[in-house]
Amino acid sequence: MSNAPTQQANRLDRRKARTRAALIRAAQTLIAEGRTNVPILEITQAADVGMGSFYNHFETKEQLFEAAVEAVMDGYGQLLDDLTKDIEDPAEVFACSFRLTGRLQRREPELSRVFLNNVLRLLSADSGLAPRVRRDIKAAMDAGRFDVEDLDVAVTMSAGALIALSQLLLDQPERDVEETTDRVTEELLRMFGLRAAAARRICKLPLPALEAAAR
Repeated sequence: MSNAPTQQANRLDRRKARTRAALIRAAQTLIAEGRTNVPILEITQAADVGMGSFYNHFETKEQLFEAAVEAVMDGYGQLLDDLTKDIEDPAEVFACSFRLTGRLQRREPELSRVFLNNVLRLLSADSGLAPRVRRDIKAAMDAGRFDVEDLDVAVTMSAGALIALSQLLLDQPERDVEETTDRVTEELLRMFGLRAAAARRICKLPLPALEAAAR
């Protein structure tokens, strides 16, 4: 019996996946540029797909932008998980993730702008960075590394610090991103109960190679 129908279905699935990915990439670029009020036609032109293809995947432009942001942040969150999986101290895991994320403003400016332009949505998201920050802080609390009474407040403080850091680095392009990010991380660790010397030591630890892991 011929397997032609199965092959044809597989080709169709791959074509649909490529079209959806192209739409999401186009939306991510527009979000990074702060241009979310563009018509759907402009999105499909940027993605090099037909207008009809858009409605095969998304009902509205807002639905596409939401999927684009989730894809970016969830992919980055998974990358952080991979980079920190061998670190035993949960306080170091939190610090490593924060230090890497702060450095994105220079290394991946488009991703940083996506974060800044969608921060309120990201803070309440079920995927991406928000649940991972909560998980890491909770692990450090359970291990006795962080002295935190209210987990929600700690998560909010971390998010606020990251937003402010990203904006500061954006406003002051001459500022040293590594020194500034590590200083903010150190202050966060101290607020969460670590002694100054311990916080400083953690923030001087070598970071995993983000570029190699991303590839």
